[in-house]
Amino acid sequence: MQAFDRELDVRGLNCPLPILRAKKALGDLSTGQVLKVVATDPGSVKDFQAFCKQTGNELLSHSDGPDFTFFMKKR
Repeated sequence: MQAFDRELDVRGLNCPLPILRAKKALGDLSTGQVLKVVATDPGSVKDFQAFCKQTGNELLSHSDGPDFTFFMKKR
């Protein structure tokens, strides 16, 4: 199992809320720390992939539903 420094539960929220909450949570982390995000929005897979590409944060892994789990490392 992936180690992480902070967990964010955005289940039940739809785009763009999961990304906005994740962006805020990542802002509170230090470089190299890992954020775990749990979402239920199927669109969040593409959203988080695009978000990481745009921001330079690393998407370490993601798992598919019904709960989508993402691990992101802060740049």
